[in-house]
Amino acid sequence: MAGRIDARLAELGLELPQAAAPVAAYVPTVQSGTTLYVSGQLPAWNGERRFVGKVGQEFSTAEGKEAAKLCALNLLAQAKAALGGDLDRITRVVKLGGFVNAGPDYHDHPAVINGASELMQAVFGAAGTHARFAVGAPSLPFNVAVEVDAVFEVAG
Repeated sequence: MAGRIDARLAELGLELPQAAAPVAAYVPTVQSGTTLYVSGQLPAWNGERRFVGKVGQEFSTAEGKEAAKLCALNLLAQAKAALGGDLDRITRVVKLGGFVNAGPDYHDHPAVINGASELMQAVFGAAGTHARFAVGAPSLPFNVAVEVDAVFEVAG
């Protein structure tokens, strides 16, 4: 039976991709006490990388924001897998970290990462309001446009 967060995702017309396997020497999630750390997620849909290139060159800020939203969906997919399928165990989105693949003259990184932040707020309401950073990077893995990681507070 779908929980409250699954119902909210459906209400928003959102579905989660499959949780991606790690591509290097790390694990997708680590839980320590009531804190769930989710490794950086890329803009991919069921293994297919999307938004390959730089924001401000191949992609507009609006397209970068969509890439960040896709990263956020992947964060939720990883959290769901780690929490035995129960996203209702997330009691708070604590922090997001956003990296934007952009050239040295691009300066709108916060607007790009808003794609992930706004998704968390839409899904979790007040509990989705979080601390955050948004920075530019000269390159990202597989030349994707955006990478986002997360820290969630979870209930037992």
